[in-house]
Amino acid sequence: MKTPSFRLDGKRALVTGGSKGIGLAAAHALAQAGAQVMIVARNAPELIAACAAVAAESGIKASEMHYEVLDVKDSAAVEAFFQTQGAFDIVINNAGTTRTKLIDEATDEDLDTVIDLNVKAAFYVLRAAARSLKAAAKPGSLINISSQMGHVGGPKRTMYCTSKHALEGMTKALAWELGAQGIRVNSICPTFIETELTSTMLNDPAFRQYVLGNIAFGRLGQLEEIMGAVVFLASDASSLMTGSALMLDGGWTAR
Repeated sequence: MKTPSFRLDGKRALVTGGSKGIGLAAAHALAQAGAQVMIVARNAPELIAACAAVAAESGIKASEMHYEVLDVKDSAAVEAFFQTQGAFDIVINNAGTTRTKLIDEATDEDLDTVIDLNVKAAFYVLRAAARSLKAAAKPGSLINISSQMGHVGGPKRTMYCTSKHALEGMTKALAWELGAQGIRVNSICPTFIETELTSTMLNDPAFRQYVLGNIAFGRLGQLEEIMGAVVFLASDASSLMTGSALMLDGGWTAR
């Protein structure tokens, strides 16, 4: 018997929201495992800088990293992108946002912002990715960057929890819908990772203490701790895994 490979040589990978934070960490992980990586986001200078950083750390040529400016909230643009680019073996559906407010403080605009990116845009990407893989008659691994908050609740997290619970449902449904084609759909559910997105929340001492009190290690997660999970779900090492949530939550949901 031979352990399945964690290598991704010859695979094409797409990362949405790939210019910073968890998306950038995922791009690093995929490139280091041998995949040909494309990152998309809305800011061209950030994408260019991200590609240069990934290439430098992965020991590949800058020309081997690819990017495109894309607003994943635009369903027509997402469809056009996949029609042009073709099928990706690996898709990291990462673009996301949050609004941290009590429900009686939340506006319609707040809700629309969270749902439009975390749910609708995620759906657009999954739909286009599945269509392209089916058209190419290829298997694939679709990985949703979800959250521990897709499994629990929390104060001032109603809008975010709503979106991530929806993403978890999407993951489970698509695992069954696409399984016969050999397309796997899973999610990664991190706890609070030190990123630009979480910095505002974590600058509040009371909120930071609440977070640390719910992580068994008593510390925040680091971006490098996402990378192994990305490679595992993208590779043949997880070939029997679909419809699952890989919890990187430091024990938060185990209580």
